[in-house]
Amino acid sequence: MEIKVTSTAFKNGEMIPSKYTCDGQDISPPLKWEGVPDGAKSIALIGDDPDAPMGTWVHWLVYNLPPETRELEENIPVATHLENGAKQGVTDFRRVGYGGPCPPSGTHRYFFKVYALDTSIEASGMLDKAGLLKAMEGHIIGQGQIMGKYRRK
Repeated sequence: MEIKVTSTAFKNGEMIPSKYTCDGQDISPPLKWEGVPDGAKSIALIGDDPDAPMGTWVHWLVYNLPPETRELEENIPVATHLENGAKQGVTDFRRVGYGGPCPPSGTHRYFFKVYALDTSIEASGMLDKAGLLKAMEGHIIGQGQIMGKYRRK
């Protein structure tokens, strides 16, 4: 099932404002979604850059968002556990929480993918992208994404 993902900070395929990058405040952008299917038990989000020189670079992992969640406001705290019970995983910056676009050269694409799951993610420690994808396997009942671009000035 298709989940529609939008942002008040940028439109799909357009440039991400520097506020949300390493050249600005490096805070997470606001994201909204609709179309979460009935039966969803949790929501997960993966933010990554497939244009990174060494392969896809993971900028943000959030999982176990309550199924009724329909948005993440900008500037989500850098913390393993959020107030709503969600958890943030370890990014390729080797830390928890959002890490903004910071491409070494050229214009890169940044995908923010939202997944509706028919389960909650059970994990003893903090997950990285590989661990999260493995835990989500066979449990995705809806998904969608928004893509923004960024080029350093």
